[in-house]
Amino acid sequence: MVGRLMLLACLPAGAWAQAPANLPPAERAFVAVDAPVVALTKVRVIDGTGAPPKDGQTIIVVRGRITWVGPSGSAAIPAGARVLDLPGHTVIPGMVGLHNHTFYGGASWPYVHQPVSAPRLYLAAGVTTIRTTGSIAPYQDLILKRAIDQGETVGPRMYVTGPYINGPGGNHGIMHEIVTPEAARREAAYWAEEGASWLKAYDRITRPALKALVEEAHKHGVKVTGHLCSIGYREAVAAGMDAVEHGLFANQEYDPDKRPDQCPGVKMSVFEKLDLNGPAVKATFKDMVDHGVAMTSTVVIIEGLMAGRPPIEQRTMDVLYPPAREAYLEARKHLASPAGRSAAVTEAAFKKMLAYELAFVRAGGLLGAGVDPSGIGGVPAGFGDQRNYELFLEGGFTPVEAIQVLSANGARILGEAKRFGTIAAGQAADLVVINGDPVARPAEIRKVTLVFKEGVGYDSAKLIASVKEMVGLR
Repeated sequence: MVGRLMLLACLPAGAWAQAPANLPPAERAFVAVDAPVVALTKVRVIDGTGAPPKDGQTIIVVRGRITWVGPSGSAAIPAGARVLDLPGHTVIPGMVGLHNHTFYGGASWPYVHQPVSAPRLYLAAGVTTIRTTGSIAPYQDLILKRAIDQGETVGPRMYVTGPYINGPGGNHGIMHEIVTPEAARREAAYWAEEGASWLKAYDRITRPALKALVEEAHKHGVKVTGHLCSIGYREAVAAGMDAVEHGLFANQEYDPDKRPDQCPGVKMSVFEKLDLNGPAVKATFKDMVDHGVAMTSTVVIIEGLMAGRPPIEQRTMDVLYPPAREAYLEARKHLASPAGRSAAVTEAAFKKMLAYELAFVRAGGLLGAGVDPSGIGGVPAGFGDQRNYELFLEGGFTPVEAIQVLSANGARILGEAKRFGTIAAGQAADLVVINGDPVARPAEIRKVTLVFKEGVGYDSAKLIASVKEMVGLR
């Protein structure tokens, strides 16, 4: 029997929205726009479909759904609508974060579940949907999802992944270690029953265990992704996986020292020398494209493993719990030291990782993105999703392509493209209002003022202010 949490996850589209009146007063304070009909006028629209930006547009929203998008001069705005006149603003679809944990940690700071700061920061940054993609506390994530679905707290739409599922010797203090295919099947069946919609394999899982995990998960309508190492991406395709995480960083099949079911470790030299036009990479991409296996980019967290990157932002320092902030700054200092540089991601390897993802898309691959707020810390929920946009541009994506990866592609990977992910009539009104032009000035992706989730507009600045010095604590 499917659990109640799974039933909540499967409610029809029209049942998603919860009246803001259900929110406790402290949460309702974040609601800035609450009207059955809303019109956003004179905005620039990047709709997430890959189409060029359009200026002078109006978006009409009725009871949480987009009913019309087009030139403002042609808009028939319903009587009584709440009209927001927004010249100089850009509207993009709500971002879909595909590697967006509800915990924070890394380096010397312990992993801490963030049921308050994570959902608020995701929503504030314009991330209206997340897939947790590995959980240190699956039941807490399921409870948080239920609270958001029932209108008891604010946050993004959640797709919950079960616990990390790893192979022999891969406990890492927070993971479920499975040795046999039978154990893998039990794990998949159990978490499907509990309400997880995805499962995540980790870096030491074996091929027999992975194949069993995928087969059992698919029987229950659950998908499987993974942060791999012992398994190469072509082996992942053969096992029937639905997606893989972290792009090139987690694919060791190009390492000449790679042995079956063994993780050789991550070697910068292998990435630096990789020929993206060579037969090995082409074979990987062909397998993935032919079988519909998606890839999730987490370039922001990989950038955080480099010496001197990313630039330190004051807003990040402001939301970090002071001891967590100190731990992050100390970890950055270590990465920049001679001892730390030996383990850091190199500039040449990072450029190759960016290029690998662009080449995957050019080959017809489906790329999504997420933040993964772990590493050495310092990449809070939501803020990192925005930074991904800038990194995609650094890697050669156009602004329109980058927005598509961050929104529509994520919805496609979740199997929800007909429900959200683009700005079009019939879609859920998940909209990010930006006071500026991130196409001309990429850093303005941070200038989010309002975030609409299913037609309810939330005040980004208030959400961020509410979690000052909280990330790393709760």
